[in-house]
Amino acid sequence: MFMREALFADRTEAGRRLAERLLRFKSERPVVLALPRGGVPVGFEVARILDAPLDLVLVRKIGAPFQPELALGAVVDGGRAETVLNEELIRECQIPESWVAEESARQLEEIERRRRLYLAGRTRAPLEGQTAIVVDDGIATGATMEAALHATRRANPKRLVLAVPVAPPDTVERLRSQVDEVVCLAAPRLFGAIGAFYEDFRQVSDEEVVDLLRRATSSEEEPAATPAS
Repeated sequence: MFMREALFADRTEAGRRLAERLLRFKSERPVVLALPRGGVPVGFEVARILDAPLDLVLVRKIGAPFQPELALGAVVDGGRAETVLNEELIRECQIPESWVAEESARQLEEIERRRRLYLAGRTRAPLEGQTAIVVDDGIATGATMEAALHATRRANPKRLVLAVPVAPPDTVERLRSQVDEVVCLAAPRLFGAIGAFYEDFRQVSDEEVVDLLRRATSSEEEPAATPAS
C-alpha cells in the first residue's frame, strides 16, 4: 500500500508557511476569509502574519448519500444564499433532485447556526475595493471552495486570491479562472484525502473557531512577527 508522507505538522504550521508566500500582499491591507471550521486555524496564522482582519465565508458541502465526503456541491451564505452543484457528478451518481434539495436545506440550517455562534455581535470586514484572500486547510473536489469564491466575488473585492496549503493540480487549474491569483503550496497528483497531508488533522471544534476569531480581533494580540526570508 502506498504511504504518503505528511507535508505539514498541523494547520498552524500550514498557515505560517502559507503566510510566507502571501507576504507580498501585506501592503495592500488585505482581508483574510477562512472557511470554517478547518480553514480557521490556517487563516488565523495568515491574518496574524499579514496584520489583516480575519473573517469567515460560511459554506457547507453537499455530500453524496452513500459517501458524505464526496461533494456533489455546496451551499454558501454571502449576503444571500447560493447553491453551487456539480450537475455532472449528480447525474453520474444518479442522485434524486429531491434528495439534493433536502440536503441543501439542511446545510443552510447549519450555516445559520454557525452564523449565530461564530459571528454574533461581530462587525464584518468590508470587502468592496479590498484584496480578499480566501483560505482553507486544503481542497479536494473544489465544490465547497467554488461556492465560497462565488460569494466573495459578489462583494466586489479589488483582487480575489485563493490560498491553500494543498490541492490536486486539476482542481487548482479549474479554480484558477475564478480568481485573480492562486497560491497553493503543494499540488500532488496522487491526492486522496486532505488529512493525509497533515500529521495532526484533528477536527476543529466550534469553541476553537470562536476563540480564534476573538483572538484575531483582540486589542491584546501581540503584533505579528515577519517570517525570515
